[in-house]
Amino acid sequence: MSAGEVIRQAIIGAEGRLDKALADAAGASRERVKALIAQGRVSLAGRIARQPSLKVAAGTSVTIREPAPLPAEAGAEAIALAVVYEDADLIVIDKPAGLVVHPAAGHRAGTLVNALLHHCAGQLSGIGGVARPGIVHRIDKDTSGLIVAAKNDAAHEGLARQFAAHTLERAYLAVVEGHPRPADGTLAGTIGRSPVNRKKMALLADGRGKRAVTRYCTLERLSGPGAAALVECRLETGRTHQIRVHMASIGHGLLGDTLYGRRGGPLLKPLAGIGFTRQALHAATLGFTQPITGRNLRFASPLPADMRELLALFDADVVSGRQIAIP
Repeated sequence: MSAGEVIRQAIIGAEGRLDKALADAAGASRERVKALIAQGRVSLAGRIARQPSLKVAAGTSVTIREPAPLPAEAGAEAIALAVVYEDADLIVIDKPAGLVVHPAAGHRAGTLVNALLHHCAGQLSGIGGVARPGIVHRIDKDTSGLIVAAKNDAAHEGLARQFAAHTLERAYLAVVEGHPRPADGTLAGTIGRSPVNRKKMALLADGRGKRAVTRYCTLERLSGPGAAALVECRLETGRTHQIRVHMASIGHGLLGDTLYGRRGGPLLKPLAGIGFTRQALHAATLGFTQPITGRNLRFASPLPADMRELLALFDADVVSGRQIAIP
């Protein structure tokens, strides 16, 4: 055993291929499991398994030798930030689409964390560890909008309590396929890693996953190159890909979302025509209590230019009683 290695045991839940069964049992991606098998780090009854396609029975015990993690400390980088608010305890950023929140595999630099380390001169909370200093919550790389980071542990803990208690205000604007029926609703269920595609999240049955609740209302019905709608989604919980999963589950996936939305249809050509290549999702409103001073804070972010250009493709039919001033 090499220094820093971690030994894990997993029990196969259902008969099948080793790579798929172990990914399900260990809560890892199938590609990660295949890589570990190729490196000789997976053993059955003391014998190294070499074939991902090896058939294994339910109840089989598998030993995994995970390699020591690479140093994950992020470095400061002079990346421009759109600072919406800042005080001694926290900072609110209007994140552009395409900016990754924190370093991870494939994105070791050029992230929001790298930018914050430079802007805040290293004064960020340490609760998230060296790879995620200051990070209390995340939004997807290709989602734009508001995110708050903590400068000290007291602020981090106070914000984390508000996230856990679901007392923050978080509203997103999304452009979805079709016209939701009903126009307003609440989507609830449990969300967890998809058993079919480990890169995706999914609504799961039998009590698996974590509770997720999204309240949505249609702001404008859109027509033109195809049927679409501008929808406001308010998060009662904050699960990975929650809005994308919930809206896709009722047949109204986000425009531009190649993971959960449709890959074709009448809207594909217009989207390509304006170069819109991300999910149409924007974190427009963020409200919370400043955890140190107790002051109530609320911020709004205007729609970015690419989503305004997207809306310009359509003719709007404002839903009766639901018209709002789109920032």
